[in-house]
Amino acid sequence: MRYFITLAYRGAQFHGWQVQPNQITVQSRLEDALSTLMRRKVAVTGAGRTDTGVNASMMVAHFDTDEPLQNPDNFIRSLNSLTGQDIAVYRIKEVHPDAHARFDATSRTYHYFAHRGYSPFDYPLSWRMPQLDIEAMNQAASLMLGVRDFTSFSKLHTDVKTNICDLREARWVRMPSDSLGMDYQEGVERYVFIITADRFLRNMVRAVVGTLVEVGRHKMPPEGILSILEGKDRCLAGTSMPAHALFLADIKYPYPI
Repeated sequence: MRYFITLAYRGAQFHGWQVQPNQITVQSRLEDALSTLMRRKVAVTGAGRTDTGVNASMMVAHFDTDEPLQNPDNFIRSLNSLTGQDIAVYRIKEVHPDAHARFDATSRTYHYFAHRGYSPFDYPLSWRMPQLDIEAMNQAASLMLGVRDFTSFSKLHTDVKTNICDLREARWVRMPSDSLGMDYQEGVERYVFIITADRFLRNMVRAVVGTLVEVGRHKMPPEGILSILEGKDRCLAGTSMPAHALFLADIKYPYPI
């Protein structure tokens, strides 16, 4: 039997999602907890691989078992007691045996949070941004939409077969002043960059944000993003932004999860 598990995590304590030798990762912590509860080795397959320090307000993974879970609610409570404070499991649902958390996903959405002004509460889950031209950044972001080769925004020497992605949404949005219940903080403006695609390359979102920041600083015009895409050279794009403000926020499937 196959189960989908929906969870969230704060990435600061983990060396990314994927299991790595001698490192604490989200996948390894989750597999250890499941194996303890089920009294056998349990392998988990995630919908994607977040890098070191990247957060997830929604991650989906699947695992297999020979017997049905008798009480999923109790199972979730027990699992949360074992994963620690930086991981929260929200839902476990039985799915078709052929359902796949990674290959069946039709889109993924990331959020990158930024704030302008001084706030002791936003960091470490938001990047303190300088004065930027948000309109120019959104102009550049709109030029990236569509099915394109994102080699210039990918970490080098990865094991993927193609760097083609279908970018469906990319925009900066100003958040309401009281969105975090902190409207008393005078002078603090909050923004979120929302980006959706069928798939993402390693380090792609942070490289895209870093390049848009260059546009926002007027170091390059919005249309310069097209030359970077056409160049297919990571050295042409901007620096990779800090991981602490990045969240995997949503994953879509062609069926309910």
